Amino acid sequence: MTLAPGTHRPPHRLDDVPGWFPVLDQMLFEWFLDRQESSGVRGDLLEVGVYMGKSAIFLGRHLQDTERYTVCDLFEGSAPDDANRAESTKSYGALTRRAFEENYLSFHDALPRVLQGPSSVVPAEVAAGSCRFVHIDASHLYEHVYDDIGAAREALLPGGIVVLDDFRSEHTPGVSVAVWEAVLTRGLRPLCLSTQKLYGTWGDPEPAQEELLAAVRGREDCHLSVQQAAGHRIVRLKSTKGMRGPSFPPSRHAGTSGPEAAPAAQGASALPRPARTRSRARRVAADLLPPVLTRAIRGARAAGRPGRH
Repeated sequence: MTLAPGTHRPPHRLDDVPGWFPVLDQMLFEWFLDRQESSGVRGDLLEVGVYMGKSAIFLGRHLQDTERYTVCDLFEGSAPDDANRAESTKSYGALTRRAFEENYLSFHDALPRVLQGPSSVVPAEVAAGSCRFVHIDASHLYEHVYDDIGAAREALLPGGIVVLDDFRSEHTPGVSVAVWEAVLTRGLRPLCLSTQKLYGTWGDPEPAQEELLAAVRGREDCHLSVQQAAGHRIVRLKSTKGMRGPSFPPSRHAGTSGPEAAPAAQGASALPRPARTRSRARRVAADLLPPVLTRAIRGARAAGRPGRH
């Protein structure tokens, strides 16, 4: 995707937005947020580290009336220290606030509240005990992740959920150390693990875990294991190759020239939602093409163009 002014290609589907948001995590975000909403939980949403907006766009669909949604990222701004500056330059050099905002507004009518700066600004800008769901996907440096976890705990309302990205990747040991340290010494209770995210709470994890286990058992597209470690029940989920993401509407650009809009969703792979009555359950949605299929199609098209061999 070209980010130069006037050449930004708008996304037609969520899968067109660059970023790392696996199908399993889309399903888990949907399930935990649906569970909160069906239980009448009200609280703000917070994402720290948005990149091009893929998970932020997804999360924004769950904003309820009277709730506030805040996102925070450096974008093209200055990092607070040399290590963070080097990390930002290496991994996120193409990221601009304009690119994020254009992607987000392709799917939503209004932007969330955008904090441009290091994640250290969050505690002063987000009220303590105000958030029901916090997604942390910012710096991978231990010191920053440690502080981000502390900020999440302060921002969450009782029983709120924090999602911590890259807790197990070999290239992000600082995240691993900070996350498991929080589990062992800072009161964080794991709800479940996906391939790249830890879902946790500082409340009682058992009710949500029991409901999640009941929703996942017997599914052929999701491997499940339950282990015990240091007094914690660890629920581990892993998607199979056939897992499809939850339904998500196409962007406002889907009818323009470019990729065809995805066919209507069947919803067969969604985790069973808690019983409720609300209009979102009747909304029109579109399937997402799996990323591997999207890349294959694009590659085939490119191979057929003149001058490509």
